[in-house]
Amino acid sequence: MSKPLTLPALTVLRMLCDGPMHPYEMQQRIRVCHYDHAVKITPGSLYHTVDRLSVAGLVEPLETSREGRRPERTVYAVTTAGRDAAHNRLAELFAKPDEDFPPFGTALAFANLLPPAEVARLLSSRTIALEARLAANQTAYEALRKNGLERYKLLDQELTITRARAELDHTRALLDDLESGRITWTDSDATRETE
Repeated sequence: MSKPLTLPALTVLRMLCDGPMHPYEMQQRIRVCHYDHAVKITPGSLYHTVDRLSVAGLVEPLETSREGRRPERTVYAVTTAGRDAAHNRLAELFAKPDEDFPPFGTALAFANLLPPAEVARLLSSRTIALEARLAANQTAYEALRKNGLERYKLLDQELTITRARAELDHTRALLDDLESGRITWTDSDATRETE
């Protein structure tokens, strides 16, 4: 069984499903469509991903050209196998929840290594950062919608906003529980863990 497509590979295939283009154009469209908010893909990893997809037969070069003093640009197209692979991977992503291990979850798991008052201070700081992130995400979303970008192109942004709102709500509730004393950890908790 071959490895599933990486998210950058799926992004490249998604771009090429709209029509042939060279990696530089893909990079520009990724920014314009705000796919860079859904997938971490650098220019270097984009070119590397295109090369790997080409070797795997999921994309194929159509032509190479040069304009003036610019470097050569190779235009790629998605193959039938590439389109099928993209559809299959996308179906997997929709159907099967993936187990994330976000760093904040790790911090919460190990919270009792710090005094409750320190955790409360850090959560208060995190609350401010989350409020700012949520406001920025909402502002960006509203601006994109106002500029005519269709909602279906922003579904990932809606998920980002929903997640930020949920994390903010959870962080505020946890902070309130710590400050009110409804949650704390004591030496007896640590003693039980070492037994």
